[in-house]
Amino acid sequence: MAVSLQFVKECIEKSLPGSQVSVRDLVGDGDHLEALVVSEAFEGKGLLEQHKMVFNALGETMKADLHALKLKTYSPSQWEKTKQS
Repeated sequence: MAVSLQFVKECIEKSLPGSQVSVRDLVGDGDHLEALVVSEAFEGKGLLEQHKMVFNALGETMKADLHALKLKTYSPSQWEKTKQS
């Protein structure tokens, strides 16, 4: 079952206040998405922990309605370095 990009974005933003979130559909089926998340909450955390935070934000949606979610997560300082390279 497809889930709206806006719904995914709002779930992440609600769980990680102040984050910058961008969600796109990778193949046009609403079932394979990519989320780019930049959040202060990721500062000092490893990639696995960052991804867990996003998956926890989606809760049951991730288990029931979403087949695949590709994540790109960054703290603001990591994001600045990425944009410069």
